[in-house]
Amino acid sequence: MGDLRLVIFDVDGTLVDSQGTIVLAMNAGLKHAGLAPLSREKILSIVGLSLPEAAELLVPGGTPQQHADLAEGYRRAYRLEREAAGPTKSSPLYPGALETLTTLNGQPETLLGVATGKSKRGLDILIASYGLEKHFVTLQAADFHPSKPSPSMVLQALDEAGVDAAQAVMIGDTTYDIEMGCAAGVKTIGVAWGYHAVEDLLASGAHKIATEFAQIPSLIDELLGA
Repeated sequence: MGDLRLVIFDVDGTLVDSQGTIVLAMNAGLKHAGLAPLSREKILSIVGLSLPEAAELLVPGGTPQQHADLAEGYRRAYRLEREAAGPTKSSPLYPGALETLTTLNGQPETLLGVATGKSKRGLDILIASYGLEKHFVTLQAADFHPSKPSPSMVLQALDEAGVDAAQAVMIGDTTYDIEMGCAAGVKTIGVAWGYHAVEDLLASGAHKIATEFAQIPSLIDELLGA
């Protein structure tokens, strides 16, 4: 097992560009809670966090009921938008994502995993819609873990894959992904096409930055060895 390596991907902002659906659903949630809408920038700043933590950051000083109503409204609006548009249209893969996942999945020594703030149900629907069920050996979702940047999801992924932290890398677009990976003792790659600024990813400890998906396999080789 020592020769295996694990590559863990975040989802929203890393594999798929779901910002339109997220912003729409979050503002629907705010409306449901009787609160004013927020800017796209503000909403995208919390992508990656679990929903309760996101609600508290978006509405500091809000009541527990307001936070609960926001979360309920968000879940309902997100589900309705996904059903109306279809999973692949509401959360389209970034250019090169499928090709890179296919390349990595074809490497006998490379195992793939996911660590996301999405619910397990939402994650399963998305993966099935792209036919990626056999690509990933471990799927970690918000239902079963503390929110990022807790290392819990990465540590569980390592355990399920049977891979040492020294042979693993976390790939994500937010500071929460990078901080989570660093806290778990794995290497980290920040992606430039997501929802947090590259300078913030570097400040959070990202070991490498990818500006396009095609760079990821070679960056993994640099960090973990070819």
